Amino acid sequence: MDRAVERTLYALGLSANYVGFSQLAVALEIALREPEALRRVTKYLYPETARRCGTNWKAVERNIRTMLRRAWRCAPGRLEEWAGCPLAGCPHPAQFIAILIHHLGDMP
Repeated sequence: MDRAVERTLYALGLSANYVGFSQLAVALEIALREPEALRRVTKYLYPETARRCGTNWKAVERNIRTMLRRAWRCAPGRLEEWAGCPLAGCPHPAQFIAILIHHLGDMP
């Protein structure tokens, strides 16, 4: 797992004891290498993540939603900061992934 991805997830209060932690990390690594995956989240990103993690895309989506809810509870201000604008509420999973990709792209 990429150290920047791991640090980013921990900064949101997420920890590796959740199955979704590694699945979200894989999804982020795919999206970093293939930016077009952000436009095809349910058609490509979730299924490809599931294939790499040995599960199904619905489990990936559910586990990423769990990570999103936890991050929103623990660090909503940090998510807004990384988004670069106020968020009206908890973002959708695709928005969450896009915010994290944007943040990772800004890291030194």
